[in-house]
Amino acid sequence: MHDTGSALGEQPKLTFSAVVLAAGLSSRMQGQHKLLLPIDGQPAVRRTVSAIAQAEPEEIVVVTGYKGRAVMEALDGLPVTFQSNPRHEEGQATSVAAGVAALRAPCGVVMVCLADQVLLDAADYRELVAAFAAMPHGSILVPVFDGQRGNPVVFRASHAPEVIGGRVNPGCRKLIAEHPEDVFVHQAAHDRFTTDMDTPEDYARILARLGAAPVSGRVLL
Repeated sequence: MHDTGSALGEQPKLTFSAVVLAAGLSSRMQGQHKLLLPIDGQPAVRRTVSAIAQAEPEEIVVVTGYKGRAVMEALDGLPVTFQSNPRHEEGQATSVAAGVAALRAPCGVVMVCLADQVLLDAADYRELVAAFAAMPHGSILVPVFDGQRGNPVVFRASHAPEVIGGRVNPGCRKLIAEHPEDVFVHQAAHDRFTTDMDTPEDYARILARLGAAPVSGRVLL
C-alpha cells in the first residue's frame, strides 16, 4: 500500500481504504444481531457501509465472523470484499489485523470503521481523511468528542505491517497513552464519532434520534 501522486504543482490527494469491523458477537443486544437490526428500512450494517462507500475509498474490506453469511447477504450489491475472521471471538484486534491484511488497493491511509456507527455519513468519513491530511504531527488520527475517544481511527498505510503483526492495535483504548508521539487527537464538533449501538437501549435512542419508527415486537436475528 502506498500513496498516489499527482501532476506537478498539484496537491496530492490523500487516498484511503476502509476496514469495516462486522464480526462481533452482539453479546449485549439480548439475542438480536445488532448489525441486522432495521434502520430506515435497511439493516444497520448496510446503512453504515453505504455511507463509507459514498466517501469514495479505494477499497472496502468487511471483516465477518458471527452470523457472517447473514451480514454478507445484507451487503449484497455494495462495492466491498469480505474477509472472514475465524478468531473473531478472541477480540476486536484479530479482526483489525485480518481486515488490514486483506487490503490490496494502493492507498495512503487506512481507516478502521465500526459497522454499528449508523449515525455517521459520508461527510464524516471525509472529514477524518481531510483532518489526517492537515494534521501537524503524527501518523495515527483518533477522533475525540467531549473527552471521549471515538471511531473510526485512521493510520498511515506504513503502519500496516505493525497492525497485522499485532504490535499496534488502532482499536485499543490505550492507543493514545501508549503512542503519544504517533497519535494526533482530532477534536470533533459532534458526538457521532463516539456513538455506536451495543444495547437495545442504544438502538432505541438511535431510532428516536433519526426519527425512525421502532420495530414492533422482538426480532431475533
